[in-house]
This record gives sequence, C-alpha cells and structure tokens, in this order.
Amino acid sequence: MTYGSGRPVEHGFPHLDTVRAAINALYRRLTPEALRTFDTSVAPADVAFADQDELHLGVQRVARAMVQHLRLPDARMIVSFRAMEHAANVELAAGPEYFIELNDRFRTHRRDIGAALAHEVMHVYLHRIDLAFPGTRGNEILTDTATTYLGAGWLLLDAFREDGTSSQKLGYLTPEEFGYVLAKRAELFDEDPAIWFTSPQAYTAYEKGRELAREDARQPPLTAAGWAGRHHYAKARRRAEAAPAGNVRYRFDPGPPLRVTFPCPTCEQRIRVPVRGRVRARCGLCGTVLECDT
Repeated sequence: MTYGSGRPVEHGFPHLDTVRAAINALYRRLTPEALRTFDTSVAPADVAFADQDELHLGVQRVARAMVQHLRLPDARMIVSFRAMEHAANVELAAGPEYFIELNDRFRTHRRDIGAALAHEVMHVYLHRIDLAFPGTRGNEILTDTATTYLGAGWLLLDAFREDGTSSQKLGYLTPEEFGYVLAKRAELFDEDPAIWFTSPQAYTAYEKGRELAREDARQPPLTAAGWAGRHHYAKARRRAEAAPAGNVRYRFDPGPPLRVTFPCPTCEQRIRVPVRGRVRARCGLCGTVLECDT
C-alpha cells in the first residue's frame, strides 16, 4: 500500500477506466446479491484509536473489526510495525494466519491505522475469492476500489490531508477517485459517508467524485441526459458512429438493426439495446432498470 507524506498529491481521475473495471469485476465475482449484503459501512467507533490505547491491543482490535466486516471469521491478522517506505504490507498465504506489517509512523499517527488495515485486509479478502488484476498497479487500484465499494474505503479518503505546507494520502487512487467510488456506493445503499469525514479535504474530494458519478447517470441514451448530450448523441446516431468523438461512453452498432451500447451506471456492465425511441433496459448483471431514449 502506498503512503505519501509531504509529497504533492495527484488529483483528478487518471485511473478511472481501471476503477470502473474493478466495480464491474466485483459484481461479476460476488454476484449482486452477495455484494448488497455489504450495505453497512464500517462504523467510526469500530476503528477509533485513542492515543492512550495500548498500541498492539488496539491494532488487533481494529484488525478484527475489518475481518468481521468482510466476514472472514477463520482469518487471523498478526500485525507488527517496522520502518519501510510503504504504508503497509500483507503476506498472502493459505491462511488462516496472515501477517501484516505497518509503517513505524503509525505508532504515533494512530488515527489512520484503520485505513491502512482496511486496505491490507481487503488484499486477503480478494486473495480468498481469487480476484486479481494484472500488474501491481492494477491490483492495488482494484484493492482500493473494493475496499471503498464494500464499506471501508471512507477511511482511506479521510486519511487524505493537504494544506499549504504538507500533504498526506494513503492508497493508489486519487482523493477524487475515492470520492467517485464512495458516491457510487452511497447511491446504491442510500448512505451519506460525508458525515464520517474529519478531513475537510476529504469532503471536497468526495464532492468532486460525486459529481462525476452523477454524470454517469446523465449520459445518453439515458433519459436523464441533458440537452447538449442529447444533441451530440443525435448527431452520432445519424452517422451510426462506432466510436463517437468526444468524452462519451456510448457506441453504435450499425446492424441492421441499428443498436447502441452503453455502460450501466451502477455496475459498468455494457448494455445493448435497439435504436427505436423510448425503451426500458434492464441490466443483465446487476438488474438495474434504466429509462432510455435511443
């Protein structure tokens, strides 16, 4: 797990394609029914860590909270500290014991221990369900996305702090990307993660991510699309463009008959419907019903 302290924090959405692919992979691996059992996020009280708490007992308590949240009852996390460049590391093996190392910095910066452990325990969870992306970066983005979508990633965003002289961020996603995934989860489960933030910068990043998540639900051919998007869509439809210009996510299949494909705003599964005016599409993966004007 990466740890940045004092260095400039990357912003924006540079990993967005991988994040969206990770959301889709979660739905495919877990099934929508299993995924919806994670409807309750990790509570702040479960990961609270006061300075007067005994260090190792407190770390084990927080690790157990993460294990329980991810329903890994037969997994035991053995946590230690050492000097290293990264925030944390986990040794993935057959189990039931998994060894997690935390950066020595967390001995005195305890408020972010929950965030670090959330990411590392998610590595164990993904290892157990045999879900991985190629390459270290892709796999770490998958882990950050899964941690956030399954209810513990608000801790990772809340670990982001930035002012004129210093900065700190945990994980591979940018703050805005964490906000995007949190907003997707918030829409699914009707929750407001912003009430748990202690970092003002986390709230700002969440707002930016939430706006992009809302844009996903306003893309043509969805009926919620705005005038400009509808106008661009109509031009591309007349030309039956397989890859329309601009920052759009729909594509046309000239057929016959002419069809349009677009990603489900919930699970990122691509949906394919005929171009014939108003239609109601049901996502074959997550079951979301979408009102479309094709």
